Amino acid sequence: MGVSTTFQLTNKLTMVALVYVIATLPLFLFLVKLLYFNRSNTKNNLPPSPSKLPIIGNLHQIGPLLHHSFHSLSQTHGGPLMLIHLGSVPTLVVSSADAAREIMKTHDLIFANRPDVKMWRRLLCNLKEVSVAPYGEYWRQVKSIMTVHLLSNKKIEANREIREEEINVIVEKIKKSYEVQAVNLSDLFVTFTNDVVCRVTFGRKYSEGESGKKFRKMLSEFFEVLGGLNLEDFVPQLAWVDRLRGFSAKVDRVANEIDEFLDGVVEEHLKKQSTTTRDSDRDREDFVDILLKIQKDDKIGVTLDRMVIKALLLDAYTAGTDTTATVLEWTFAELLKHPKVMKKVQDEVRMIVKGKQQINQDDIDNMKYLKAVLKETLRLHPPIPTLVPRVARQDAKIMGYDVTKGTRVIINAWAIARDPKVWSDPNDFRPERFLNRTIDFKGHDFDLIPFGAGRRGCPGIAFAMTTNESLLANLLHKFDWELPNGGKENDLDMNEQPGLTVRKKVPLLVVATSFSL
Repeated sequence: MGVSTTFQLTNKLTMVALVYVIATLPLFLFLVKLLYFNRSNTKNNLPPSPSKLPIIGNLHQIGPLLHHSFHSLSQTHGGPLMLIHLGSVPTLVVSSADAAREIMKTHDLIFANRPDVKMWRRLLCNLKEVSVAPYGEYWRQVKSIMTVHLLSNKKIEANREIREEEINVIVEKIKKSYEVQAVNLSDLFVTFTNDVVCRVTFGRKYSEGESGKKFRKMLSEFFEVLGGLNLEDFVPQLAWVDRLRGFSAKVDRVANEIDEFLDGVVEEHLKKQSTTTRDSDRDREDFVDILLKIQKDDKIGVTLDRMVIKALLLDAYTAGTDTTATVLEWTFAELLKHPKVMKKVQDEVRMIVKGKQQINQDDIDNMKYLKAVLKETLRLHPPIPTLVPRVARQDAKIMGYDVTKGTRVIINAWAIARDPKVWSDPNDFRPERFLNRTIDFKGHDFDLIPFGAGRRGCPGIAFAMTTNESLLANLLHKFDWELPNGGKENDLDMNEQPGLTVRKKVPLLVVATSFSL
């Protein structure tokens, strides 16, 4: 072989080697980074984790029903605590009462913040809502306003007449359906909770006529996008996907519609305050009136500007409608699924009411089995199964594991309430389990936390449960119920619909027959 040929061959081998080095360099750098990252964290005792992929982390392992996906992963990879990565967001999944107690009681202050989510900023008045506002003085002040002026026992009692009037409206609608056609209880429950909350909050209903259809459509889209997946919040590099599929544009449109609606509500109240004409609902001071009065007094520690007022109104509405309707829907579904339980709770209600047309709070307070039915429903079907996420404000040690600052925390209330170590036959609907137990859902018993607990627990528990108990007692007292077309309990579809609030996938259709009117 000549010198020239040898030189040419050497050059070719050199070029091949250079191309190979260039081609493999990114992989080599990635492996170095990966090894360094893992080595730099060996000093921390991190919670167990499933394997993750670059960029997307564990997103590929999460299905549309988050509580089921988290439960399945926790059983395989974690147990009470599991660290996963939703894109670039480290997320601690909590699946036991003991772990939840450490987060929401022992270290409640450390985990008192909510995540700063871009989509929430757009939809929820720039995080001015009580439910998502950062922990601090502003949050304390606005939560106090909500609690004292809307959710206190005094205010709940003051609004009793509104609940009774709207219950009568629902009863009349059901009466018209006697043995003629099935009633869509899912739709009726949404209408009922909407009308009650709108009257208490805004001073009037928004469910009637053509404007009512637009209002319902707007709110339906609002809950849809609020419970949707915004990829940018987990993988910033994929923001273009949200734009391409039209999700970003939809979020902006819905946010603008909500903002315009709330502005209209405030302007309507300001206009009516300047006139002497008042109707029966306006004679009753609603939440908008109260907020405008507080704004004028200006004696609180935060500035109650237009944005804050709209945030509190939106918070009052969103927290009191969809979740409450969901609890009613699942309660009736379980009762239809279990006819013996239905008969037992109806017998109790009818024995206590004894033919009276109006059920008062003293009557409901004596309905122990009805309360047990609602507790069992909340155990099996918490309206927001994974609660509202929290975020670590600083490093913490939970159950011996290190949790770093900025870690998002998701508490799987659904999994905790079905823990076989705590609950016998955890998947069975058995209200009797609560008759001889003092356990409650108000945030003190961490085996049952459908409303959360600690500083960021839901402040509207009493409002929601009073609404649930009142309507449920009346419907059980006044009607007997059966499935359409002679359907049996095994025919009832109990599948879940994905979303922030997990409702039945198939609307609840029933036939009502008269008992006592």
